[in-house]
This record gives sequence, C-alpha cells and structure tokens, in this order.
Amino acid sequence: MTTKLPTSSKTQEANPDGGRHVFLILGLLAWLILLTSSPAVLAKEHWTDSCLQSPPPELAASSPRGTLVLIIDDLGHGRRTGLSMVALPGKINLAILPHTPHARELAQAGFAAGKEIMLHVPMSNSGGTLLGPGGLTPSLSREEFDRTLTESIDAIPHVRGINNHMGSELTTLPLQMGWVMQALIRRGLYFVDSRTNARTVAAKTAGNYNVPHLSRSIFLDNEISEVAITSQFNHLVKRAEQEGLAVGIGHPYPQTASVLAKQLPSLKCRGIELALISEVLQKQRDIPAQSVPTEDDYNQTSEPNFNIPLGHVGFGLGNSVLTEMENTGGKHRIGTPDSDALNQVVEVANAP
Repeated sequence: MTTKLPTSSKTQEANPDGGRHVFLILGLLAWLILLTSSPAVLAKEHWTDSCLQSPPPELAASSPRGTLVLIIDDLGHGRRTGLSMVALPGKINLAILPHTPHARELAQAGFAAGKEIMLHVPMSNSGGTLLGPGGLTPSLSREEFDRTLTESIDAIPHVRGINNHMGSELTTLPLQMGWVMQALIRRGLYFVDSRTNARTVAAKTAGNYNVPHLSRSIFLDNEISEVAITSQFNHLVKRAEQEGLAVGIGHPYPQTASVLAKQLPSLKCRGIELALISEVLQKQRDIPAQSVPTEDDYNQTSEPNFNIPLGHVGFGLGNSVLTEMENTGGKHRIGTPDSDALNQVVEVANAP
C-alpha cells in the first residue's frame, strides 16, 4: 500500500509565474552581456588591439566616425612604384604628373581598379625649382597658361580633378589661380589645394568661383621611414575622427606603399570611411567643413619632386605645408629610398 505524502502548503501557494520571471531576468542579463561585448562595441572601443590584425568583416564599427581622403601624388615616372599604388586596397585618389612616361598606363590601370584619377599640375614655387613639362608659372601669358593646362588635362585619361605639384608661389597669386578655376569650370573638374604655402589663396579662389574643392590636412611621408609614416597615418585617422573629414597626401615611396597596405584594411574596423574625392564633394553638405591647419602644421620642408633632374630632388622633414627647396648634397634629407625608389629617381634624371 502506497502512502501519499502531504503536500507543503508553501508549494501549493507558490506563484506559478515565478519561474518564468527568473528566466526572463537571466535572459535580460545575458543579452546585456552580449551587447556590451559585441563586435561593434569592441571595434569602437578597442580597435587598437583588434583592427590592426586583419579584422574579420563582422568586427566593423556600426557606423563611420569620420571620412578619410587619401591622395598619392607624383605618379607617372616610376612604373613599378606606380602600379604598387594602384594595387592598394580601397578608394585611393591617384594624382599623375602630365607628360610623364607612364602617365596614361597608370591612369588606365587606376581607373580599372576603381581609383580616382587626378592631374598633378606642376606650379611655380618660391625656390625656383624646375617644374618639368606642363609647368604653370606667372611669366606665362593668359593664352599660354590656358593652353598648357588644357594640354595637361587632355594628356591623362579619366581625370576628375586636379591638385598642385609644388606651387608655393603660384598658389599665392589670385590672378593665376583665377585662371586655373575658370579652366576647371569649363571642364567640370574639382580642385584640391595641396597647401604647400601657408599663404595659399587657391582654396579661397576655388570657393569664389564655385569650384568644388578640398584642402590637404596632412602629408604622410615627409620623413621616409615606416615608423614615421605609420605615425602620420594614425594622426590622419585621429583628425578624421575629430573633424569628420581629413585629407592625406602621400608619395610613391616603397615605404609609403608598405604602410598603407598594412593600415588601410583596418580603417572600417576603426570606424573610418575611405572615400574618393568626388564622393566627398557630392555629399559635402553632410560633411563638416575642413578646419584650417594650425601653425604647428607648418614646417620648412621640401616636397619630393619626381619631375626634375636628380640634383634637384629633395626629401623633406616635418609635418605639413611644404616650401620646395633644391636638395644640395643631402641637406634637409631624412631616410633613404630603397632600390625601387632610387631607380625611379634615376628614371627622372634620364627622362626627356
């Protein structure tokens, strides 16, 4: 005979929904834990550790915190270094010198790879450095000026805009900058001020003529070493985060290509959008206005000039606005380009 045990009155009176409440609370706690440790949050708060080591796609930040525009100047002489820039991942803007041996090939290859093609226009500088083919100077008549610029634009396929190569003199002259902007209006092109002189009027003149324009924020490789270029790249990213938009300019050095190949894949994870110039200009109303660089950005340095004979090539120091100077016996020179960069300089020395 089985004896039936008495049932506790507390058990009989227990709330049947109590168990469900416990499960709901535990579920809510688990959801909060997952939320705070999700890839998006980790990407936003801990990108330094996570993003620099080939991040998986799911680690991307939830929304961009800034836009970065990257321009590679002085292309056209060195084929191998030029193609290494074309091969960089993402939306890169390629500024090509006119009438150079590989200008058309690099423009075609860059366009096919989804890069944006620009004309890198040689403009007169305060140091009197030789400009090479397509140079614009104050001594040119209006007719000569317009013809020179038109021929340079026509020499490179797929051009969407221009920026100045050197130009520490010409970009301070309102008359000649007005001629430049009128030519760009006729061709439907934009302008990027490389800011090689703190007294530049180029961007202001572009605004007066309603020419779409941007201005450079940082030069990446005034000092030619991977450590220095990486530091400048991170500084550029910080500017994009703080200001919403930053424009960086680099040059066809192997060290620059190496750093960018390593760093560019991390941008999405770091919450930074890499953009073509035309894309930025199309939605510029939604992007904060660029701030004028502070005085700390300006240094007495030389812009690398791949469009002149070897004796005039200078490699500069410092961080931003460049004053072009002739390189005399290695003065103001930091870093040594590897064999490919040296070959490129030799190509320039032998170029017509």
